[in-house]
Amino acid sequence: MNEELITLEVIKNEKTARFELTVDGYIAFIDYKQEGEAIKLIHTEVPEELAGKGIAAALVEKTLVYLEEHKNSLFPYCPYVFAYIKRHPEWKRIVDSSFVKYNEL
Repeated sequence: MNEELITLEVIKNEKTARFELTVDGYIAFIDYKQEGEAIKLIHTEVPEELAGKGIAAALVEKTLVYLEEHKNSLFPYCPYVFAYIKRHPEWKRIVDSSFVKYNEL
């Protein structure tokens, strides 16, 4: 992860139902839906101004850390999050085993 991103904190914004990471005044986010302790990550978006800086990967990693620390189970419906976990299989540990594509991770 880019050194300038390490100190940034992901925020769970319950009003907008997004995990947000603010970088250089821009907000990258992951839309989520929560059902009890289960979090469904739906869509990841990074502003064009931040493209190519590793922001999406940092956002996903920080969100996964947040979910693990808060003992949430994960349903990675967002294709980017799914692909990230597939590339980093150690994160499968927080994916709910009832997730439809669990065996593809």
